[in-house]
Parts: sequence; structure tokens; C-alpha cells
Amino acid sequence: MRRAPWALSLVAACLSPLGAAEAFRAGIGRVKITPQEPIWLSGYAARNRPSEGVVHDLWVKALALEDSRRNRVVILGADLIGLPRAITDPVAARLQKEYGLERARVLFTATHTHSGPVVRSNLTAMYDLDAENARRIQQYGDVVAQALFDAAAAALGDLKPARLFFGTGRGSFAINRREPTPKGIRLGVNPSGPTDHTVPVIKITAPDGSLRAVLFAYACHNTTLGQDFYRISGDYSGFAQLALENKHPGATAIFFMLCGGDQNPHPRGTLELARQHGEGLAAEVERVLAGEMKPLEGPLRAAFLMTDLRFAPHTRDMFEQRLKDTNPHRVRHARLMLKAYDEQRPIRTAPYPVQAIRFGRSLTLLALGGEVVIDYQLRLQKEYGSREPLIVAGYANDVAFYVPSLRVLKEGGYEPVDSMIYYGMPGPFDEDVEERVVNAVRQVMKRVGR
Repeated sequence: MRRAPWALSLVAACLSPLGAAEAFRAGIGRVKITPQEPIWLSGYAARNRPSEGVVHDLWVKALALEDSRRNRVVILGADLIGLPRAITDPVAARLQKEYGLERARVLFTATHTHSGPVVRSNLTAMYDLDAENARRIQQYGDVVAQALFDAAAAALGDLKPARLFFGTGRGSFAINRREPTPKGIRLGVNPSGPTDHTVPVIKITAPDGSLRAVLFAYACHNTTLGQDFYRISGDYSGFAQLALENKHPGATAIFFMLCGGDQNPHPRGTLELARQHGEGLAAEVERVLAGEMKPLEGPLRAAFLMTDLRFAPHTRDMFEQRLKDTNPHRVRHARLMLKAYDEQRPIRTAPYPVQAIRFGRSLTLLALGGEVVIDYQLRLQKEYGSREPLIVAGYANDVAFYVPSLRVLKEGGYEPVDSMIYYGMPGPFDEDVEERVVNAVRQVMKRVGR
């Protein structure tokens, strides 16, 4: 019987008493980013006032890794809706200047909680903010930027011998939310729609086997809590991280989102459901941690690419007509687009980041910007995941819009069309959007040897 190449690597690593994982060093850093005053929460256009209390703290957490050749990467996770390039680019530049880290070797991720603050330029077109609330958001963006740098610096200063392992579990509560109706696609529940319940888990231990950190992910919106919820929290992922850290005192749990742009928790709507989903996810991660996991090996390779995604053609007249709309969000969006036309800079394309980090021949972490729908995770797993394990993250490095597949784009609905109003983009993407994303993926995967 023929074995897959990565399966042969697993056998070889298990036969070694130490394994290639012994060559790593790992460091962890974390900074609390819970706002100290009421602040506008992100993710729902219907919210009409700032936050009212805190369920649990929000954090920026960092994992620094170094292989035997002194190649380093830093993976950052934040309990936030998303991190825009207005924050990630300056932090990455500062890390390169002060620590010599190339851009490809710093990965920014977010949990996409809808019970966290608005973050600088992310989704600000969704709200009509007064001067005071706008000031608080701007100031909070400075806090987040400093926290990202401080967490990364702390992790780099904490490097110690470590072993790394990979395994997967299964989630249970994500469901496709693109519900077909006679009037088109709406946000609802679609049990027959595509999903992926895989829960990738990376374990980081000291040489004696004690747990230092765990990275885990799932393809599901952090929207158990709805637009009527005004308390700060990490939603299900916040509860999952808390459960893991309570189970393993001194260890750090970092959650990041996979391609869950069209996936919602089910059921949803209460704080108790958020707790149940989070603790259930943590229990599955615990099961993986306790079982046999694949040792990860070096060297650490990384690649980063900015490409451009094209929007479908639009004209000034389209937005002038929209000024007559009764929806205030559509009118505000039209004014924003007309301002761009007035300044001779109508938006025709958008920059888009794609990144890959490869652990020898044992695992590749592929990171896509934006709110990526599940079709990309399924397609890229089929293309790359059969020979070597692959994690396909979304919401990485920049979250400036939804990223629909061609199928989702043609179906229409919130993700490819309506959401662009709240993100301040001119409208849906051109029909080549999926191939442009996949072509960029192929370039970074080639650069890391896949």
C-alpha cells in the first residue's frame, strides 16, 4: 500500500526519540486590550450606542517561533473584528526595523468577534459616529497597534526550547448561513450549504512535555451574540480560549478564524449559547491535545504577496441615483463613493494580502485577507491538502471586505453585494475574483516549496 509523503514523514519522526520538533524555540507574549471606557462595538449596523460593560477581557496574543537555522516567524492573534492594514502595515514595518523580521514572517489574525470594538478603518462606513465616539475609536486603534508590537516583542524575548505538534478535531456548531429563498439569498440557515468542521490544532510544549501554548481555529463567524448585545466579549472563541487556559494554568490559547465568511454558529442569540459553543470547542481541542499528534519540523519558510482584486464596472450615475434611497446606510455609502469620484480616484481595485508559512514538509499555514467564504477552504484543501496538511486561515493581515467565490458572487446576497456598503467599497467584485485569489495562493505556495 502506498503512503502519502507526509504520512512517511510522520512515521520517521515518530521513530526518532527526539524528533525534528526539538529544534524549535518558542516564545509567548500577551497584552490586554479591553477598552477602559464605553466604545462602539463592531459588526452590526443596527447598534446605536456604545458598549455597556464587559463579559470577559480581550487580548492580543503572540507566538514567536525559531528553527535551528534561526529563521523566525511571529503569529499574532487579536480578540477583534479584524485588523486593517492601517494598523498591521506600520506594526510590521516597526518589527522589521527593530527585530529584522521580513514582512512574510509576521502574521496578523483576528477572531472576528462581533462583541468587540470598532477597529480604526475597519467597517467605519457602517456607523454614523459623532466626534467623541470617533475619537475613542481612533485612540483605541493606537492602543491596539502598540499592543500588537508589545506582544510580538515579548514573545521574541521569551524564546525557549520547544516541541511543536499538529492534529485536527471536529467542530459541531457552524452552519452555512446563505439561505436560498424565492426572492434570492438571505442571511439565515442553510443545512445543505457547504461547511467544513475541521478544527486544526498546533501544540507547543516545553521539552518536558508541559503545555506552553495552543493555536486552534474553526471556520465560523463569532456571531453567537447578536446586534442587541452591548457587552464586550470574545463570543464563542473568547470562552474557548478561557476554558483552555483555565484547564492549563500558565499556558496561552490563541484562536484564529478559518474561511468562515458564510458560516454562522447554530443555534445562536444568547450568552449561554456562546459559552456552550466555546466550551464545546475547547473540549474538542483538549481531546486532540491528549491524543497522538504529528511532530512539526523545520525549516520555517514564509512568503507574502500583495495582489489586486478588481471590482465590477461602476459609474458616477449609479451612486447619484442611490442618493434617493430611503436606506441611510446606502445614502451614506453613495456620498462616500461620489467623494472618490470628485477627487478623481474612483475605486476600481483593492489590494489583497496572501501569506504562507511552511513548517518543513510537515504543515503549511496559508493566510488569506478578508472575510473569505468556505468555498476557498474546500477548494484549496483539495488542491494542496492531500500531500501535506494545510490550514487555510481567513481574516489575516487585512480585513477590508468579503471575498466571495465565483459561485457566491453569482448567487448574490449579503456577502458579495450588500456588505460592500458597510465596508466602503464600490460594489461587488469582478467575476475573476476567485481566480485572482487562487493565482496569488499558487505564487506564495510555490515560494515556500509547495
